[in-house]
Amino acid sequence: MTQAHKHRLENELAFVLHSYPFRETSMVVEVFSRQHGRVPLMARGARRPKSALRGLLMSFQPLELSWFGKHELRTLHSAEWVGGQPLLQGTALMCGFYLNELLLNLTARDDPHETLFDYYRQTLQRLVLEENHAATLRCFEKHLLQELGYALLLEHEAGGNKPIDAGRNYRYILERGAIPDENDFSEGLLIAGKTLQDIAADDYTDVNSARQGKKLMRMLLNHHLGGVVLHTRELIKDLMKYD
Repeated sequence: MTQAHKHRLENELAFVLHSYPFRETSMVVEVFSRQHGRVPLMARGARRPKSALRGLLMSFQPLELSWFGKHELRTLHSAEWVGGQPLLQGTALMCGFYLNELLLNLTARDDPHETLFDYYRQTLQRLVLEENHAATLRCFEKHLLQELGYALLLEHEAGGNKPIDAGRNYRYILERGAIPDENDFSEGLLIAGKTLQDIAADDYTDVNSARQGKKLMRMLLNHHLGGVVLHTRELIKDLMKYD
């Protein structure tokens, strides 16, 4: 058995996050797989008109991929369309690209997150079926942070077990959590207790909770992105409610 075949993986469920041309006929495809996390693959000859891979390597469509190789950039062997995911269109499509950009910038390569993969797949379905795309994005952002070990502290005050009071205002401080707002303290993001409770419940039906929830998620994501600008965020900000 060759070294390449020793490192061969068959029929791995995955989604394409990003792709770009490589040399004259090939392309590099960054995929998010259920069992192996984010993996870069070389799709040799995929840009040739008669390539079996041409047209299959689309974002937001579940695929079964086979690849081999032991180096960082592995070689794609085959791809099969799984189906079951309606095409994203309009604002939903732009939201999908935003999800992909988050995954590309916040997940590490070869770091499996099966629960996050399943939630990503469910979120793509929600973008098609539900009209409140902003709420769908907030839910994904929260679950993404949780899966990466950056869980939000939403149910108790920072440094103790005192439950969040829906009738109070708080200051949410990075890597610390929510502390009661005493009016003489300006650190952190001012946020209502009800908003914290609603975020914990993935409930964005309240207009104020939707607005404040977006501000909180943006603060947290900007912190963990470390200065990386998300281009899709700029593209959709005029289309999304509560900006």
